[in-house]
Amino acid sequence: MDGLWALIRDDLPALQIAVPLLAATLCILVRRPMAAWTVAMVVAWGSFLNAGILLHRVVTTGTISYAEGGWPVPWGIELRIDLLNAFVLLVVTGICAIVLLAAPRSIEAEIPREKHYLFYAAYLLCMTGLAGMTITGDVFNIFVFLEISSLSSYALISQGRTRRALTSAIQYLIMGTIGGTFILLGIGMLYMVTGTLNIVDLANQLALVGPNRTVLVAAACIGVGVGIKLAVFPLHIWLPNAYTYAPAVVTAFIAATATKVAYYVLVRFAFSVFRINLTFDGTHSNAVLMTLGIAAMFAGSLVAIYQDDIKRMLAYSSVAQIGYMVLGLSFANEYGLTGGLVHVFNHAVTKCGLFLVLACVVLRMGSTRLSAFAGLGRRMPLTFAAFVLGGLSLIGVPMTVGFVSKWYLVLGALDAGLWPVAVLILTSSILALIYIWRVVEVGYFKEPPDGADEITEAPLSMLVPTWILIGSTLVFGVWTSLSAGVASAAARMLIGGGS
Repeated sequence: MDGLWALIRDDLPALQIAVPLLAATLCILVRRPMAAWTVAMVVAWGSFLNAGILLHRVVTTGTISYAEGGWPVPWGIELRIDLLNAFVLLVVTGICAIVLLAAPRSIEAEIPREKHYLFYAAYLLCMTGLAGMTITGDVFNIFVFLEISSLSSYALISQGRTRRALTSAIQYLIMGTIGGTFILLGIGMLYMVTGTLNIVDLANQLALVGPNRTVLVAAACIGVGVGIKLAVFPLHIWLPNAYTYAPAVVTAFIAATATKVAYYVLVRFAFSVFRINLTFDGTHSNAVLMTLGIAAMFAGSLVAIYQDDIKRMLAYSSVAQIGYMVLGLSFANEYGLTGGLVHVFNHAVTKCGLFLVLACVVLRMGSTRLSAFAGLGRRMPLTFAAFVLGGLSLIGVPMTVGFVSKWYLVLGALDAGLWPVAVLILTSSILALIYIWRVVEVGYFKEPPDGADEITEAPLSMLVPTWILIGSTLVFGVWTSLSAGVASAAARMLIGGGS
């Protein structure tokens, strides 16, 4: 065993990408649903363990640089793992692994059995793309892995129960193609100016070139492209339909990972490639991001209040939560950036847990309409209790992870001398209270319809992963050394010019 560990220890970054990619092919070969699920489970949990090992190595020994094929950097392709992307990688792989626990029972109700192996193959491909985007040290490969994750996401979304899932996937494909084109244009301009694609080398070359017109246009193209992938308001039009009509576990997976990795890419370009002085000084980019963030916080929450479909309500809630992350980036100080980065973790566990609650409801009720929640607190008490606790985290109640995020964002606003923005952050929480309370009121105080006695609690195979995530919103709301601690260290690294 020691010999095997010594053999693979130095190749862990490459295995993080190679193993899920090969396993996706294996899922297609085995074809049987349970065999494909077993392959996906082993690989996903192995990737999560690997991500934990990599984060520990980064914390204890510093940044990891892995040269693909032995080619020296910057001529060859580099996998580069520091505090920032090790943290994001842990979030992505953890979510992938936990959601897979609930997948078999959930997709039985929504996806034909003969397509289950294809679901697991696409799932692993999406995980491969997201992990690759996170740990690559090459800007062109960010685009390559982005396309891998996007194409597999379109396939996953299209497997929803209604034809609206297919149209939603096509809408997402169109918007994703536009976003990817902008990103590729920006990368091409950067290569034209610097002659390199390696992130560290690119940053050094840009520092010598300075903020000329081509570089600023490249930054704008990348900002727009990543903004579409991130679903920054008002570039979010693909998100509500994609989340609403995708299979429930697909929504839980994508909502907790895809936009979070897109936010990482935005932060990486802003601080590691363009460096903060080039990105914000003289271009008013921080003012633009701040305006969009605040608009998203209120627009997303206001629209969520009037939704009758709870999946759609949580989708618009995600638009608002993305606004918080963008707002933290716009402050360009340690507290604000910490708030944005820790919200990557906090929103991932909260929203994934809530969407898994809806997967439980779909399994038993066949619907996520508000009317289906009537009396649900008595019919499915454990499931609905999970929704209530997840809702408290979205609101930002103390001792939940949502409070931790908003606390750092308020500190960031005050540190930037923007106390009115701090007030707006607190005010927006009231809107979250309104749309969460609508569901709680129906679930606990409205009489269930006839025949409700036949509805039973969700199976343990779905309740366990749901409560792992919802429980995490409480655990990490009190014990913040892993989430806020690592996010704060990563923010200090970025503000200090690290990459």
